[in-house]
Amino acid sequence: MVAAVRRGESQRAVARDFGVSLHTVQRWVDRVTGQRLDRVDWSDRPSGSVQANNRTSAGMEALILQTRKELRQESDLGEFGAVAVHRALQQGGVRKLPNIRTIGRIFARRGQLDARRRLRRQAPPPGWYLPEVAAGRAELDQVDIVEGLKIKDGPLVEVVNAVSLHGGLVASWPQAASVTAPAVQKALRAHWRRWGLPTYVQFDNDTIFQGPHHLPDVIGRVMRWCLSLGVVPVFAPPRETGFQASIENYNGQWQAKVWSRFEHSSLTALQQRSAQYVTAHHRRTATRREAAPTRQPFPKGWRLDLQTHPRGQLIFIRRTNPTGEVTLLGRTFLVDSHWVGRLVRCEILLHKGKIRFFQLRRRAPKEQPLLNEVVYHLPERPFHE
Repeated sequence: MVAAVRRGESQRAVARDFGVSLHTVQRWVDRVTGQRLDRVDWSDRPSGSVQANNRTSAGMEALILQTRKELRQESDLGEFGAVAVHRALQQGGVRKLPNIRTIGRIFARRGQLDARRRLRRQAPPPGWYLPEVAAGRAELDQVDIVEGLKIKDGPLVEVVNAVSLHGGLVASWPQAASVTAPAVQKALRAHWRRWGLPTYVQFDNDTIFQGPHHLPDVIGRVMRWCLSLGVVPVFAPPRETGFQASIENYNGQWQAKVWSRFEHSSLTALQQRSAQYVTAHHRRTATRREAAPTRQPFPKGWRLDLQTHPRGQLIFIRRTNPTGEVTLLGRTFLVDSHWVGRLVRCEILLHKGKIRFFQLRRRAPKEQPLLNEVVYHLPERPFHE
């Protein structure tokens, strides 16, 4: 401002250009009269005598630091920061206290702040519980169902959603009925015919994906269908955070950007809006998909025979019970009596007649040693829905 005035501009024009009052311009011009601009103290504060009167006294600083020391040693709550010190002094009847912010600055100036910072544990990589996925060598599709939606004056709606972990490839299939295993199969068939097969596909533990839970040794329609295509079904652990993060995030996006954003006059209108959103999402993530692990072409002439005895691999992520056991396909298996209440990856190798259990720890995601191996043969019997 001062430089502009010294170049010949009027003080009123300078005030207008800088968005300040005319008085402010006049005050600064008067303050630096006869001085070189590169040697002016530009801090907007009172003169030294007033500033000195406002500075916290040495005695007050000493009292503040002593109070902090006492609280560090004696506080039942373990609180000895600026707020706690201010409260303690106030309760002790000390008058003319500095404010909390000033007390914090005193701590910093006198080297009283802890130099240590809380070390945040690095999050494990996406899909850390599957080594191929974590290393970026294999793609994982996550699939879920959104329920409880209703079109005004229309039907109840459920939506099958899917998203790939590395490529961000999404898909959504709204329908006006309860989602069934054949509906999931139909949706994924169309999706995978267009985009190719992932190495793994992950579900929660709904009977739609797994089949009935009350019978042992049951492999449901969706599992059989995936196995017949060479895609490994993976089942996330119940009531565990993080494993379904990608699909849960996409569920929220779809509901915010499609369902809640518009008023849908019919199921058809909703399906059109959803298709537009999915297409736009595909355009945005095209570069990401190109860098993702390769998806295999859908086999030509492929047909599903539900009566064929399943072969291949199933994976369940589970947490052991208090005796180191897990329940899979309606049967209980001992993992390790010392690995109690801990996560394990359970690989059911149907074609080899065995189950392998691998240790899982978020703190050491790359360390997944084999804990145990047991014999398991899936009984051969006809498939029934």
